[in-house]
Amino acid sequence: MRWSVPRRAFAAAVLALGAIPVAGCQKTDTGKTDVTVIGEPPAMADPAAGPLTTPQSVLLGNVAQGLVRFDAVGQIVPGIAERWNVTDDGMSYIFRLETAQWPNGRKITAEQVARILRRQLAARSENRLKDTLGAVSEIKAMTDRVIEITLKAPRPNMLALLAQPEFAIVYQNEGTGPFRMAPNSKRPGVDLVRSVTNLDDEVTRKEEVVLEGALAPAAVRAFLQGKTDLVLGGTYVDLPYTRAQKLPKNALRFDPAAGLFGLVPARADGPLADAGLRRLLSQAIDRQALIDALNVPGLLPRATVLEPGLDGVEDPVAPEWMSTPLDQRRPALVQAAGQQLSGIDKPVLRVALSDGPGARVLLNRLATDWGALGIRVEAAPQAKDADLVLVDLVAPSNSAAWFLRSFRCGQAAICDPSADQLLDGARNTTVPLQRYAFLTQAAQLIDQQQLFIPIAAPIRWSLVSDRVQGFAVNRFARHTLTGLTDRLDRDRNE
Repeated sequence: MRWSVPRRAFAAAVLALGAIPVAGCQKTDTGKTDVTVIGEPPAMADPAAGPLTTPQSVLLGNVAQGLVRFDAVGQIVPGIAERWNVTDDGMSYIFRLETAQWPNGRKITAEQVARILRRQLAARSENRLKDTLGAVSEIKAMTDRVIEITLKAPRPNMLALLAQPEFAIVYQNEGTGPFRMAPNSKRPGVDLVRSVTNLDDEVTRKEEVVLEGALAPAAVRAFLQGKTDLVLGGTYVDLPYTRAQKLPKNALRFDPAAGLFGLVPARADGPLADAGLRRLLSQAIDRQALIDALNVPGLLPRATVLEPGLDGVEDPVAPEWMSTPLDQRRPALVQAAGQQLSGIDKPVLRVALSDGPGARVLLNRLATDWGALGIRVEAAPQAKDADLVLVDLVAPSNSAAWFLRSFRCGQAAICDPSADQLLDGARNTTVPLQRYAFLTQAAQLIDQQQLFIPIAAPIRWSLVSDRVQGFAVNRFARHTLTGLTDRLDRDRNE
């Protein structure tokens, strides 16, 4: 694999960043909030065309809200729908749209919105979260301003899913807010603007945000130089850039993100076809050493596909071997690996990872831990050459089903048909307790067969200046750009 930041180049970047003084006061306060997202320049995108990049997600979430959206702390607030009701049986969600217009002046109708949502769920759609709304049976306009979404079975996490950028309401490449894209000057970035009216004194003020994309080293440099107020979209891959110099106190924030961070087999043949070897690989990883190397406070090792705190299911029980220090269990692992690989030349496992210094930290950890078993670890030169692929995804809701459905037959190279049957049963049953029982059993099979090698929760970080008072971390790692310079009030109605 060609690394975008080789070790020598990363060392140079560390020195360069370390030489930059922390100078947040250098920024001239123009009334605009400068926000940088790690990645390419943000642009409007169609979620039905495929997975969104982080810059696309941030832009869509702020200029093309869905029926509902997230506030700063990850709570559901009105989006294009001013209010909604859920029937007592949980089988129907009814949304009343606000009276609003598209940017071209045309009235927004319920039929237009319903058609946009149906398109995201259509068979040909490549929407990354389409499968999470598999319980939807119909989306229809009841009146000019009322939409009903009916379900095959209750889904208490429906609103959190509809708040995701993947279900943004985009029409002719434009959205409905809360921000509008303003005419841009020659400088890079997207100018966002919205008017906010204080209902108490009927005073209207303007919020302006300049949204840009940049590679991680440039984003950190801009923050240190006071040229940007907020950096979003950080992951484990680029976290080491923030450790290369002293940041202002409380500038680095970590989201308590829920989700999947671990390895999944990329092919059905080869050494990884053996579940016993997959279990040995999982047990041999020094998860705490990796967490310490990345220096993420509060991050805990994980060896189960599910994590604590999910709706309806009991917290997973860590396997017994997790309670034994790795140095004590390693001799038995080495002996078992020797028997498992007897008569086989020293195997090589190629791992597909993103480019960046954090990925190198992970690769080196795997090389050390699995090297003790007699297995050589290399970076896969291309995804098609990989034996293992890293999964690094934030959960869009608190549903256990999302954690499990990525490992179904047809999606995963190695699967268990029995787990698929349980997941199908969970999707089709209308009895919540039965659904949760099916999901729990499916999770146990996935863990027993080691279809996924969990490591921890996903790592998501941001850099926040003192000027940004309205920022908060949340489990979805979704960040609104509304009210960034306001003092955060959890009860305030955005």
